[in-house]
Amino acid sequence: MLFVWHGSVLPKLLPRLSLLFVLSIGVVFFSGKIFSFKIPLNPTPLTLFGFVLALFLGFRNNVSYDRFWEARKLWGALLNCSRSLARQVLTLPEPPDRLHAVHFINLLVSFTYALKHQLRDTDPQQDLKKRLSEADYSLIISAKFKPVMIMKLMGEWVAAAHQAGRIDTIQQMRLDENLDKLAEIVGGCERIISTPIPYSYRVLLHRTVYLYCFLLPFGLVDSLKWLTPFIVVFIAYTFVAFEAIADEIEQPFGTASNDLALNAMCQTIETTLMELSGEKIGEDPGPKNDIID
Repeated sequence: MLFVWHGSVLPKLLPRLSLLFVLSIGVVFFSGKIFSFKIPLNPTPLTLFGFVLALFLGFRNNVSYDRFWEARKLWGALLNCSRSLARQVLTLPEPPDRLHAVHFINLLVSFTYALKHQLRDTDPQQDLKKRLSEADYSLIISAKFKPVMIMKLMGEWVAAAHQAGRIDTIQQMRLDENLDKLAEIVGGCERIISTPIPYSYRVLLHRTVYLYCFLLPFGLVDSLKWLTPFIVVFIAYTFVAFEAIADEIEQPFGTASNDLALNAMCQTIETTLMELSGEKIGEDPGPKNDIID
């Protein structure tokens, strides 16, 4: 674990830590003086201040991780709800034409990919075109909230099945309950992505962390001498890395290394639904994971 590089926040922190290392060398070289003025710092106030700062960083990380974990639970619920809907539809009497169960499964898979692209603000055309009929694709692709429009098509599928006498009222209600769960999942994901942590709070913590790291070599130079740059960089890495990780997982639907693996989750949902329906899943040209080199 000491030598793990891929997926770590260390690469993006190296320029800042290198700058701090050079600053610490300068502080040691000039014995903590700036233009012959000795900075009167010692480790005691820095220790107390670092303890308080660690508490704030812990709170910040807890808030970010709560958002990350809530997002993960929502996508776990999406997998469960998709399987339930597929099972309910596939165990109905085989309907003809547009009421064919595979058509509903394709809509359900397309809903998953449409939600992923909406959360990441990416282009869904390739994923939707290969999974939707031409009529459905032309209707969905022009919509602003594509997952919601696909839910509307699934609702129309259920209503048509009821009108055709393929399902009774109780079965229709059970299907609608799962469609309502899909709507709740979409709303929960939208709530996370549209409600970031207050900017003023982030700025305050960011400034405080870097001010502490800037003052740290002045407080340690008298006791550590030439060990100061190494100890300062190690302590700074701990604080700055905590802040960087919190920033990364605050919006868990992105493509950073520590964000949710939405590509893999979509492929898992598609694979399990295709398996339930007895259909073969083709090779997906998209990315196999969400880690960006």
